[in-house]
Amino acid sequence: MAHERPEVDDRDPADAVAQTVAHVLRLAETWGAWDGRPLPADGRVYTPHKAIRRVADHMVDHLAQLEAHVAGAEPLPDRWHGSSMTSPADLARFTPEDLDEARSRLERLAQLWRIRLAAIPPEELDRAEGDAYTPREMAFCVVGSTDYADAVGGLRRVSSGSEQALSVSDELDDG
Repeated sequence: MAHERPEVDDRDPADAVAQTVAHVLRLAETWGAWDGRPLPADGRVYTPHKAIRRVADHMVDHLAQLEAHVAGAEPLPDRWHGSSMTSPADLARFTPEDLDEARSRLERLAQLWRIRLAAIPPEELDRAEGDAYTPREMAFCVVGSTDYADAVGGLRRVSSGSEQALSVSDELDDG
């Protein structure tokens, strides 16, 4: 593989994926305040819909990779456009219904990850053929998808006279 290996830590991989989803959804709860302007980060632009799309795509991509690994099959080649493109759908307003859909999608994907990882014996989590990612690395590659949501960040509306201005929150309240 031409990619750097994902950083892993001592967390249970399924817990790490679930924590990733929780983090993304905490940020997404603020995205109704998005003003419609794409947000630049690392030479690309991001929007709430694009962040959700990329996190979900990343989860699907590596879950398919994991399934191929378990089945002893060759994974399909990567043909994602990724974050290099912004689609017209990515530019749509982010509504409460979009948040509900994102929550349903990402939480179900996290559940699939938990179920699949639980079926892999612990001694197999760190084994792979050649330079392929191990199952643990696949899960932690998903964890790295928080970067997409972090690029949008936590948004809040702040009053500025009679106008509403958008600001990016550095921290989100946990409660």
